[in-house]
Amino acid sequence: MAKDAKKTKKMNLQPVADRVLVKREDAPDKKSPAGIIIPDTAAKEKSKIGIVIAVGPGRINDDGKIIPMAIGVGAKVVFNAGWDNEVNMGEDGEEYFLVKESDILAIIR
Repeated sequence: MAKDAKKTKKMNLQPVADRVLVKREDAPDKKSPAGIIIPDTAAKEKSKIGIVIAVGPGRINDDGKIIPMAIGVGAKVVFNAGWDNEVNMGEDGEEYFLVKESDILAIIR
């Protein structure tokens, strides 16, 4: 499969309402004081930093009007997510999460 075809495949998922698709960014491997490299997979908790890939149109308020999203595609964010938010996009080694906008804790600038 060509690299461009993979990019197109990612965009086939369009979040609804106030949902955001985030691609988890890999944390760099850490070194112990003795110089042993500790891979990210050995960490108790994986990094919850990622890049926003797609956003929904926004939340609908009580009057039926859409409140637009405050986050945009391409933003680097810190987010809350668990195993139930993980989305398999068919990419090897890449993790995606479908979270609510309220699960975005911060934008990294």
